[in-house]
Amino acid sequence: MKKKLVSNHYIQACLHGATKQGYDPQALLTRAAVPAELMHKPKARITEVQLANLIKAVWRATGDEFMGLTERPCKNGVFALMMESQFQLKTLGAMLQQSVRFYNAVQDEIAFAMTIDGDQVDMSITLIRPELDPDHLLQEFLLLMWQRFSSWLINSQLTIHSTRFNYPAPAHSEEYLPMFGEQLQFDQPTAGFTFSSKMLNLPRVRDLMELECFLRQSPLEVLRRVGENNSLSIQVQRLILNKGVEQAATLEEVACCLHMTSRTLRRKLKEEGSSYQQIKDRVRCDIAIRLLTEESLTVAETSELIGFTEQAAFCRAFKNWTGVAPSAYQTSSV
Repeated sequence: MKKKLVSNHYIQACLHGATKQGYDPQALLTRAAVPAELMHKPKARITEVQLANLIKAVWRATGDEFMGLTERPCKNGVFALMMESQFQLKTLGAMLQQSVRFYNAVQDEIAFAMTIDGDQVDMSITLIRPELDPDHLLQEFLLLMWQRFSSWLINSQLTIHSTRFNYPAPAHSEEYLPMFGEQLQFDQPTAGFTFSSKMLNLPRVRDLMELECFLRQSPLEVLRRVGENNSLSIQVQRLILNKGVEQAATLEEVACCLHMTSRTLRRKLKEEGSSYQQIKDRVRCDIAIRLLTEESLTVAETSELIGFTEQAAFCRAFKNWTGVAPSAYQTSSV
């Protein structure tokens, strides 16, 4: 499975709580195989595996599943204990209700709630001291955890009606589409998500051996992007990937495949806050990072594979995309 890439924003967000407690960010980055020079490069991107490793490094250093982003810690192992203790329950609804009761009983930093109103279920998360989570990392992670784990329990995609956040759309909000889907609501009174109450009766199909594997892979299993996003930007991205970045698909070719004029495609992408060149650059950047980190290719080989005739031109473009030279990623293979 190809590793997805996420914004450099998450490096600082992961380290915030641990750094405030006096832990050395350099040591945590080294443990997670994240080059330290990426830390202050806002355009750089890291793999989901690197992000998962960084979260795990913070968990281990702080002994806190809330990553130092609450007033009092939540001891490592609480999530695993909660899941193991309720595996005698048979349905998704029963397990979600029990998980809410469990977390509200063992900690006072976050209020969890589940309400059923007709054909809709609402799951909400309220941080008692949200100012301790200024980058909203903990809130994002908990929302993802509930959504992804619910889907995993029933071995079927949980259809989310909407996901809401009690803060304005952040600078890295483009990361939310592949994580949470298209129905995003910002500046809401509470944070949470809704889905059909019919899904509450779906049976748990996973067993304890599979749970052990899930927990061993965590937090990577929570971070994996499994949702479908059918925005025009994603459709354009898929078409570029299908043609191959080395072929340098033109705007006109992509517009033709989408049965629209190039002018209409430009306008519709602009309405989504994007452009053809931005999407194309993002695709090339992500593929280049994968080739450098996963395949351990040289800069020259990577340059050629993503369609550059001159290595120097590739290096200039890569530094413009990420803020660092391609060689920075050659030491971060995971």
